[in-house]
Amino acid sequence: MDPSETVFEAIGKENVRFLRLQFVDINGTVKNMAIPSKNLEDVLEDGIMFDGSSVEGYGRIQESDMMLRPDLSTFAVLPWSTGTKHTGRIICDVYENDGKAPFAGDPRYVLKRSIAYMKETLGEDIVFNVGPELEFYLLKKTEAGYVPHDTGGYFDYSPLDMAEDVRKDSALAMIDMGIDFEVEHHEVGAGQHEIDFKFGDALMAADNVITYKIIVKMIARSLYDTVATFMPKPFTGKAGNGMHTNQSLYDTKKKKNIFSEDGELSQTALYYINSLLKHAPAITAVSNPTVNSYKRLVPGYEAPVYISWGYRNRSSLVRIPSANEKTRRLELRSPDSSCNPYLAFAVMLSAGIDGIKNKIDPGVSVEENIYKFDDERRASSGLQSLPGTLLEALAALEADLEMQKALGTMAYKAFMRVKKLEWQDYSITVSPWEFDRLLNV
Repeated sequence: MDPSETVFEAIGKENVRFLRLQFVDINGTVKNMAIPSKNLEDVLEDGIMFDGSSVEGYGRIQESDMMLRPDLSTFAVLPWSTGTKHTGRIICDVYENDGKAPFAGDPRYVLKRSIAYMKETLGEDIVFNVGPELEFYLLKKTEAGYVPHDTGGYFDYSPLDMAEDVRKDSALAMIDMGIDFEVEHHEVGAGQHEIDFKFGDALMAADNVITYKIIVKMIARSLYDTVATFMPKPFTGKAGNGMHTNQSLYDTKKKKNIFSEDGELSQTALYYINSLLKHAPAITAVSNPTVNSYKRLVPGYEAPVYISWGYRNRSSLVRIPSANEKTRRLELRSPDSSCNPYLAFAVMLSAGIDGIKNKIDPGVSVEENIYKFDDERRASSGLQSLPGTLLEALAALEADLEMQKALGTMAYKAFMRVKKLEWQDYSITVSPWEFDRLLNV
């Protein structure tokens, strides 16, 4: 059946009277406009115009007109829409004002372009599969400010875990919206949680990330009077929120995971790993894009600091989890939940393809706890560190032409402009810590 027929049939069956057309800005923030569902056919044919100059990272005031074109494969009914008249959502691609050329600064297009580059390089049958693991905190508001809503820890059960219903209802909403929920549990930090969805095509995974964040925030707020935050490091001295990103390449024609060979990690996977390590400083600017991100990337909290790889080693930047021939993959442990998933997956994939093209082995894996190395041991091992601040990461991105190419000129320039302004604002803002520490200097 034609996709449009399926969508129109679902709209009628579910009595969807309203459609939210979604897209994201350069930061990954979801934007939307709403239309009556009866107008969808016209929008599919003609697109719908919007003012791009008012969206972060999009057009300038003199070239503001842009067009949205709905991707019908992303249609879903919003589970929290009430009554008999339901609301649907469709994720859109952004086009130039003539509706013919994709807008080069659209983050979703950036990822599509990286996937096309992969297919051009490795073959049309290759698929980039991604499995992101997003962590978040649930907070309650008190007179002292926002605090974790429970005192539970890793894999804890009720009564220590007070979010079983929040996670369950979020998971059910994910299923209702077509996201293949896999597992949910309490995380390490008090009030910290994780809900995972299945490994899949990178574009669908990126769509799922932005949908997942909306779902968790809506369920937490509307049903449980809590606030869900994906802030990388909401509390000093506590576990941060990561987005560990599992990834592999799959040949659909041969029905083979090309990261696996005779039960072991393939040579192709080793080339891919090497390039992730090589481009890691620049990737970090995109996968850890806020000033707060770098307060998570410190020793002692299972967040990576040093550029290395290892089997099952959670102190490594790139970890190779236990797996079989089908599930063999690598896990990049640095990304956090504040990133724009379209841009993050695009630079990871482009880095990996660069490694496969250049065929450079990453060398010996590190299987020891790197956090316990002293300075001399780290130096002798040749271990380099990830950037320590957003400014350092942006400098690394400015020096990495391959990662700039992955983003494309327009998205790269917009990203750098926005993030340098963020650093500038952060640098001149006096924090409570400074005030408390230096008031009586």
